Amino acid sequence: MEAPMIYELRRPKNFQEGETYPAIFVMHGIGSNEQNMLSLVNGLDDSFFIFSIRGHLSQPPGFAYFTIQGFGKPHREVFDEGVNKLTSFIDYASEQYPIDLNRLYLLGFSQGAILAMTLGVTLGNKIKGIVALSGYIPLFVKEEYNIDPGENLSVFISHGKMDQVLPFGWGIENVDFFNKLGIPVTFKEYAEGHTVSNENLQDFHQWLLDDLQK
Repeated sequence: MEAPMIYELRRPKNFQEGETYPAIFVMHGIGSNEQNMLSLVNGLDDSFFIFSIRGHLSQPPGFAYFTIQGFGKPHREVFDEGVNKLTSFIDYASEQYPIDLNRLYLLGFSQGAILAMTLGVTLGNKIKGIVALSGYIPLFVKEEYNIDPGENLSVFISHGKMDQVLPFGWGIENVDFFNKLGIPVTFKEYAEGHTVSNENLQDFHQWLLDDLQK
């Protein structure tokens, strides 16, 4: 079976045949690629299968999962296509690799965070946790998508207080959205711009490892 998207794979370092392992699906920001995200998950492959997924659209110098028609407004049809392709990829990986289907995580930065949150609230019990670094949830997702976060979802959200690309207030709005759904949220803010600091990295790594034990 051919993969629906290009990806970089990291297998658990302690991999043993016959065992299943939790998995993290990693999504990059606009103009980036699957290789650039690997530094953010370095070390997590001690425990997880890691699938770093390349956006299917060319966006020099890298790639994207969707295009934007205005500030905070993705092109709906292109966005829907990206969501469908990523959903297909999660299904593909779930069939092709020995991953624990009760412990699937989504991790994204910027555009990747937008998609991680969208997928997390629409795929029901498929997803156990979301790590959303500097993103937002499009209005049409909140108003028109079938919101089904499942029963066991938990979320880590972070945002830079000096984010010059996606306003810090959007991070607060993300927290409010998940709170209204009754989903437990860990929110971290940093004195940073549109980036992932070392402190942020350490915080979400610890959150993932802690959530894995729940």
